[in-house]
Amino acid sequence: MFTQTIWSLLPPVIAIALALITKEVYSSLFLGIVAGGLLVAEFAPVRALDVIVNDGFIAGVADAWNVGIFLFLILLGIMVALMNLAGGSAAFGRWAQKHVRTRVGAMLATFLLGILIFVDDYFNCLTVGSVMRPVSDGHRISRAKLAYLIDATAAPVCMIAPISSWAAAVSGIVDDSVMSGTQLFVRAIPWNYYSLLTLVFIVALTLMKFDYGPMRLHEVNAVMSGDLFTAGERRSDDAELEFSPNGRVLDLVIPVAVLILCDVIGMLYVGGFFDGVPFAEAFADTDASVGLPWGTLIALMFTVIYYLCRRLVSFKAAMGCIIKGFNAMVPALLILTFAVTLKNMTGLLGAADYVYGLMEGASQGLYNMLPAIIFLVACGLAFSTGTSWGTFGILIPIVTDVFPSDSVLLIIGVSACLAGAVMGDHCSPISDTTIMASAGAQCDHINHVSTQIPYVLTVAAVSFVSYVVAGFTQNVFISLAVGVGLTLGTLFVLRSRVRAAEAVPAPAQA
Repeated sequence: MFTQTIWSLLPPVIAIALALITKEVYSSLFLGIVAGGLLVAEFAPVRALDVIVNDGFIAGVADAWNVGIFLFLILLGIMVALMNLAGGSAAFGRWAQKHVRTRVGAMLATFLLGILIFVDDYFNCLTVGSVMRPVSDGHRISRAKLAYLIDATAAPVCMIAPISSWAAAVSGIVDDSVMSGTQLFVRAIPWNYYSLLTLVFIVALTLMKFDYGPMRLHEVNAVMSGDLFTAGERRSDDAELEFSPNGRVLDLVIPVAVLILCDVIGMLYVGGFFDGVPFAEAFADTDASVGLPWGTLIALMFTVIYYLCRRLVSFKAAMGCIIKGFNAMVPALLILTFAVTLKNMTGLLGAADYVYGLMEGASQGLYNMLPAIIFLVACGLAFSTGTSWGTFGILIPIVTDVFPSDSVLLIIGVSACLAGAVMGDHCSPISDTTIMASAGAQCDHINHVSTQIPYVLTVAAVSFVSYVVAGFTQNVFISLAVGVGLTLGTLFVLRSRVRAAEAVPAPAQA
């Protein structure tokens, strides 16, 4: 009765709306799951309970991909605890305070590090967060702003990096009879307006030195009173750890470099590179849920041995970091478990088939407007389900069927699908990347979501206009120039309004 209808999107809508209204994520996700179970069971209570427990939670936790990502999170949490205990993070913070002298410099440093770590968005979120927290805290950058910078340089950057787990995922979905998946991904990069304009937006916003929406309150509180959190759960595990006074910057840099190297090798190994598979194909065939834990475990063992040789930690203290690292990741693991279960509910309700039908109907209408329509549909689907990979997995086969294989509109349509999937994933409260960005910045999850939504919507609106222009002109330079111009123009207008509001004196008290 409720499957493959608009009702299939109700559970995520309930979860997202409640999370934004109540500022409490666990109960909101659970109620969305309950709503999904009731719809699947057609409101039969006993069957609904069975669906929620067996087809929801147990199926989600037992899924091999999810288990691998859970393991990766735990291992990375242990590494972060070790780096803190050894004094590497504190040493880097002291170095950064001397060399990164301004808030703008600290934000740009976070931005650049996020771009450099382009291999995988999960790895990006947690690594950039652990490395840059001491720097951003020292310059009174709110945790909400740090979480946005991390999130905005995770999925958007991976989606325009030819060597990444995201490129591999897209390549695996595309039918090679249409075009090589890797070739299609590379050709779509210049048309991926959401990813490209997000990078322009971050740099321009940072250099203009202003914020708007809920983020402004967080930044004002951080600058004026040193309050980095403003509201919600305040987690700062670094402050709870004693650390070695002998730690040096290299004690952070070396483990992070080894971590990056091992994770890249791990993904290549899983993809068959060392068995003779070409480099590009190895990335296309890899499994991040296996490769990332594989590489991170090796990096963790190296880090323990390295710190013991440097006499920065004792073996007992190093083993104590296992519990501390796991505890630091518990909120992210819980939210991720609920989010995965909610995705299972939408899958049982046939949300993908419902959206497929909508897209087929749209293709009968305005042909040149299709890229913009595809972008909006992908945004909505990814926001509601919290998965960008699932979104472009659904939509790319439709796009390749709608447009001729030799047309520019095919490239634009695929890029619109990828851009919309990133946009929805970027700001969805139930997205695993959003959850990990909150964990990486140790920021309250709902604070992160509510503060970044206005920024995401600004770039999304400009991207939509760019896809309208692209659909009619089919010229990458014209449409990209329009997008960049609109992004900068919008920011100038917003800055003038913020400054005008600041200049208005407060009403006198009676």
